[in-house]
Amino acid sequence: MTEKMKTTAPVSSVGADGAQPQLKNHNEIIANEIAQINLQAKNLSEKSGSGGLQTVSMTELYDTVYPPRTPIVDGFLYGGTYLFVGAPKVGKSFFMGQLAYYVVMGLPLWNYPVREGTVLYLALEDDYVRLQRRLSGMFGVECADNLYFATQAKTLNEGLDRQLEEFLKAHTDARLIIIDTLQKVREVGGDRYSYSSDYEIVTKLKPFSDKYGICLLVVHHTCKLESEDSFDMISGTNGLLGAADGAFIMHKKKRTDNEAVMDIVGRDQPDQELTIEFDRERCVWKFKKAEMELWKQPPNPLLEAINNFLTEDKMEWEGTPTELVSQLPDMQIQANVLSRKLNVVNSQLLNDYGIFYDNKRGHERKIILKRLEPRG
Repeated sequence: MTEKMKTTAPVSSVGADGAQPQLKNHNEIIANEIAQINLQAKNLSEKSGSGGLQTVSMTELYDTVYPPRTPIVDGFLYGGTYLFVGAPKVGKSFFMGQLAYYVVMGLPLWNYPVREGTVLYLALEDDYVRLQRRLSGMFGVECADNLYFATQAKTLNEGLDRQLEEFLKAHTDARLIIIDTLQKVREVGGDRYSYSSDYEIVTKLKPFSDKYGICLLVVHHTCKLESEDSFDMISGTNGLLGAADGAFIMHKKKRTDNEAVMDIVGRDQPDQELTIEFDRERCVWKFKKAEMELWKQPPNPLLEAINNFLTEDKMEWEGTPTELVSQLPDMQIQANVLSRKLNVVNSQLLNDYGIFYDNKRGHERKIILKRLEPRG
């Protein structure tokens, strides 16, 4: 197995007045594609007939290019549906405001690079006066035109998804929607706290986030039960966490403490345990330490070769896999193997190198490469 290399843990927060980093923003090509991430389900439904089991062969799986998953905050928050859980008054709303502001401004969250984009914050337990007071205390009166708030919304069974769709149609660069809180949008009546009902409410949100390639971050409360596993403290059943792409648990030893622990688990990011501290003067959370260093795989030789192949004078390239192999003589790789390897790592090619990749089928398979920003 390839040995992984360590990278240093995050450092202290840059803050709202920090320098804006150079970020990879690729909204013009990949943001909010209407196609679902799980593309083969749509294609196979046409050939399997009604009622048939939809299957995909390993060959079809590797020969398909799926839309790349781009992070909202590198190594911290990705597209999908996530829970953000904490006890009442632990500081969740301050962190939601901080996260939303940093995303729209493109400011790094602690030492995690942020991908700039529009944010919708459904602050359903607040009013506009409280939001105005809280945000001005955190960031002064510097405004962000692409951060939007709503204090009222429909529940899931009343048409919340249609409201969110209308917002996304009007704001095609949206990256993050915060729903604060889950209780405000879940259905009224019925068996509200069974495993099946908890699982169902998240599975109603997840296809929406996958369809539009955004992150839905759903704020929820912990129960009073103490547990060695902080994820057992999520109010409700394990159905919530089981259906979500990941979860963040914020908890304190004592309510009056300035220090909190944030446990993170997810399908696309490494499990982490962060210690953070609340700056009462600026009303923002600052990084203190990480329980463990993050691991990062060494550079991929194929991606390095593609990165070197696309020069400043040649920002785009289109041709067959065989033609691309001839342009990469040091790789010693077969054309069909090259195509499949690029299909698998297209997200990494985009996120780490800023290169968009597609593999078009037709009379002759064509690979498309396009650098979206100058080489660093």
